[in-house]
Amino acid sequence: MKYIMWIYTTSLLFSLLTIFISCNGQGNSNIAKSTIIDQNATIVTGEIVSETDNTIFIVFQDKNNNYWFGSDGQGLYRYDGKVILHFSTKNGLPNNRIRGIQEDKAGNVFITTLDGICKFDGKEFTTLPVIENGDWKLDSNDLWFSILGKTGEDGPYRYDGKSLYHLKFPKHYMEDEYFEENGKRPWSPYEIYTIYKDGKGKVWFGTSNFGICRYDGKSLSWLYEKHLTLIEGGGSFGIRSIIEDKDGKFWFCNTSYRYNILPTITFEQDKILINYKREKGMDGIKSPEGKDMIYFMSAIEDNKGDLWMVTYEQGVWRYDGKTITHYSVKDGSKEIKLFSIYKDNQGSLWLGTHEAGPYKFNGKSFDKFKL
Repeated sequence: MKYIMWIYTTSLLFSLLTIFISCNGQGNSNIAKSTIIDQNATIVTGEIVSETDNTIFIVFQDKNNNYWFGSDGQGLYRYDGKVILHFSTKNGLPNNRIRGIQEDKAGNVFITTLDGICKFDGKEFTTLPVIENGDWKLDSNDLWFSILGKTGEDGPYRYDGKSLYHLKFPKHYMEDEYFEENGKRPWSPYEIYTIYKDGKGKVWFGTSNFGICRYDGKSLSWLYEKHLTLIEGGGSFGIRSIIEDKDGKFWFCNTSYRYNILPTITFEQDKILINYKREKGMDGIKSPEGKDMIYFMSAIEDNKGDLWMVTYEQGVWRYDGKTITHYSVKDGSKEIKLFSIYKDNQGSLWLGTHEAGPYKFNGKSFDKFKL
């Protein structure tokens, strides 16, 4: 079934007209009035569905309180409080695998897909052309993007309201060592897993293998600790989440430590390093293997200043600075795999999952979202 979303270019509100056509032709003036009203309308089509796909990685709410759900294979869903619309490549998306959703000050919604970034202006989806090797700049109105999972990505994208620039990280001091040990791979060690803007407007990038990069508008500086990227016993987790807490301290994808970032940087030959002091993190969190460290995929701060951290297979952890609370997230009796956590305009918390659709917090537990 197709749903037609009428978007008007003027602010005139129309009323529904009941037109009675009689045999003497007196309905002609009413018909004329009804056709004048919608002559400037643009039609955007989408399919009405009763629920979203199960692989909802991303949840986002725009300024008009519409919810957007990004799927890993089935495109995009929009919920206006009444119906769910489904959009795909048939409607202008460059790819049905969604990696991010955000909005600019003008209310345009930007969707990151595996095949590029597109803008929805309320009328249509338009894929943005890319200017390669753009300049590094920092403006509070700029939007920053990464395309998680795209082969060979080696830097972020910056949109200044007019153009989309693909930036490239300078050579990392560990690059030669990395390629000697691992060889050339289809994926890039510079791939960005997360982008975070801190309270001072600086932009942070969590990479797959080279740790954390921070851009302050003047220089790119790095922070690397082996345990943040590599899992004990083998495997790479990468920097999947960065968050600044209410005390101004930073957490990087695990609960063992938090970081006091100092205002200076260090220059060492080919290195520009972030200066910091590492502090003790959370006590009492144990993984199923009995280890103290828990890696988290995504994190947010709620309206009270509490941290909420999402793990891949071990539910959600809430930390108020003193007490830790664990929330198991299940589909029936099955513990589900989580991808992201999001706080909406009203302060409500949502989860993006790998296999069970979006979940919403009801104050006590996370429940599967249903109409």
